Amino acid sequence: MTLHRYVLMVLTAAASLLAVVPCHARKKPVKKPVAAVSVTPLSDNDQKRYDYFYLQAICMQEKEDYAAAYDLLLHCLEINPDAAEAYFTLSNYDAALGQDSLMLDHMRRAVALDPENDAYAERLGQTYLKLQDYEQAVGLYESLSEAHPSRSDVLHILGRLYQQQKNYPKVIETLNRLENIEGSSEDISLAKMQMYSLQGRKKEEFRELRQLAQKHPSDYNYRVMMGNWLLKNGKPKEALAEYNAVLKKEPDNYAAMESLLDYYKSQQQDSLARVKTEELLVSTKTPSETKRRLISQVVMENEQQGGDSIKVLNLFDKILAQPQEDAEMASWRAVYMKLKKMPEDAQMEAWERVLAIDPADKASRLETLQLAIRQQDFARSAEICQRGADYNPDEMIFYYYLGLSHFQMDHLDEALEAFRRGVSQINSESNPDIVSDFYAIMGDILHTKHLDVEAFAAYDSCLQWKADNIGCLNNYAYYLSLGDTDLSRAEKMSYRTIKAEPANSTYLDTYAWILFRQGRYEEARIYIDQALRNDSTLSAVIIEHAGDIYAMCGETDRAVEYWQQALEKDGGNLLLQRKIKLRKYVE
Repeated sequence: MTLHRYVLMVLTAAASLLAVVPCHARKKPVKKPVAAVSVTPLSDNDQKRYDYFYLQAICMQEKEDYAAAYDLLLHCLEINPDAAEAYFTLSNYDAALGQDSLMLDHMRRAVALDPENDAYAERLGQTYLKLQDYEQAVGLYESLSEAHPSRSDVLHILGRLYQQQKNYPKVIETLNRLENIEGSSEDISLAKMQMYSLQGRKKEEFRELRQLAQKHPSDYNYRVMMGNWLLKNGKPKEALAEYNAVLKKEPDNYAAMESLLDYYKSQQQDSLARVKTEELLVSTKTPSETKRRLISQVVMENEQQGGDSIKVLNLFDKILAQPQEDAEMASWRAVYMKLKKMPEDAQMEAWERVLAIDPADKASRLETLQLAIRQQDFARSAEICQRGADYNPDEMIFYYYLGLSHFQMDHLDEALEAFRRGVSQINSESNPDIVSDFYAIMGDILHTKHLDVEAFAAYDSCLQWKADNIGCLNNYAYYLSLGDTDLSRAEKMSYRTIKAEPANSTYLDTYAWILFRQGRYEEARIYIDQALRNDSTLSAVIIEHAGDIYAMCGETDRAVEYWQQALEKDGGNLLLQRKIKLRKYVE
């Protein structure tokens, strides 16, 4: 018989080992969910033949020759139709082939032939669970539990099975059996409470909870749970008594305080609820999760009542007046102020308060940076970035804005140093856009410092990271044209910029100027005219270039007009004065 090798490859070595589990240490006979069958003894000769071929089947399986193993197993059953291990091993192949019905038949046959083999029975039980045949699974696991009363793992499975069937009394019975083995525990008690609740048996539910509290008299949280149950079930006075009893023993028990808050709200005692909320928020023993939930409720209720931010901020101030383990509440205060669009100076103070608690909080530092840049306070943004780089040395954004801030203040050496530090942090995970801009601005600074070789190398690096960095393409092309260097490449780079942004007067001017440097004057005039039409501020450089281009096109009067306009904007330009005096283009 030939089988598809691919399907059989999914069989694991673990399955083969299960097939040969020895049946030693037999227990007393136990009623099984599969009826046992009588076994016909083999002759010595047939037993030897069977053992030989079964061993060969296992060897073939280990060699991953599954088709041969399957054929040998079938041959084994021809010799001994009562071989439990052969049926069980075949069931693994049936499972791999998706033959669920045949798999079950073989498994049941194996269990019937060897009813005391727990490995077989448990595998059959797992199969029932997989197939969602819960009735059969219950019978099997009950038999296993009868055979092994101390096996809590079997009882856990039984409990889930009965719960799946919504047989809640049997779940409780199983939990009681489990409690006899493992001893009482919160998990078991709570599980029984849930089962009682689903049956509407409130007396038994509360009795279980009360017993749990009695077993753990020093753990007052169980009494808080009793209070919560009483409050939920319409007994507020009894609930209040439980909360007060706990708080008398443990005044800082945050669970009792929070439950007492729920009590006040349920009784519409709003003023007491506000006082208790404040106590919980101010207390250093209240968990962060509880504080997050409470402050969210405070803000939401405040907004519903008109949004008096003064009240909320006063509460935040009371909270932050206490020692803080982390910056979470300070961060919430800053976020609140941002959402309420409070003055930027106040927001800056709020974020700085966060950083005073946690200087490594990158998100908060970026908020202060955003505010400083929006206010064009570049000295402050440089300081913020320097601190950010100290605490988060691998965050390139701080070097980027540190460099930009110094660049805006004409601190070229400091800017260049900042960008170089940033470049040293580049790795395979770096954002190509940011890295590209690093190199682009480094190129601009190096050109300003008359280091064109280094500047052009920086531009090349920029374009390696982002070939369509339009700003870099424009500046690179323009600076090449100034030195009449590689004008063909410059023209190609510049052309890409005007294709990307055809209305950008700066890019149009660069392209026109490169055409001019190539002696293509008439083409240059077309693009300089477009640049002038799109230049709302009438840049002196663009107007001067217009004059140069018109002069070389033979329109001297028009050229002089443009030069005079440019001189009005740049009165100290001696070259412009010379062009006007000579009425011709000079370099």
